[in-house]
Amino acid sequence: MSVEVDIDFGENGLVPAIAQDADSGQVLMLAYVTEEALEATVETGYAHYYSRSREELWKKGGTSGHTQTIESVRVDCDADTLLYLVEQSGGACHTGAESCFYRTIDGERVESVETVFDPDEVYG
Repeated sequence: MSVEVDIDFGENGLVPAIAQDADSGQVLMLAYVTEEALEATVETGYAHYYSRSREELWKKGGTSGHTQTIESVRVDCDADTLLYLVEQSGGACHTGAESCFYRTIDGERVESVETVFDPDEVYG
């Protein structure tokens, strides 16, 4: 299947994708997507991203089991950012937090929330 929207993947072939919980509206994470990752997402119904550090395509939850089932893929007005509306299974963040945006800057302090899973148990 080929995506029929003309996405601007830029010079590096990547476009940012924001994952947002479809029910609560909570922003879960931001990652990058290649054309191949977007096509895998659309074809399988599960969020796929591109790891810049590992330089490879990855399915969210491939190691942890904490998958993102796609409810909808939206494209912004400039066609250079994606929004994945997802049903998140388990925590979205590799640190064990529900969302990668788990820290709040409050004056000179940074406050964190509790984790929803132990990353040492999941990733070893």
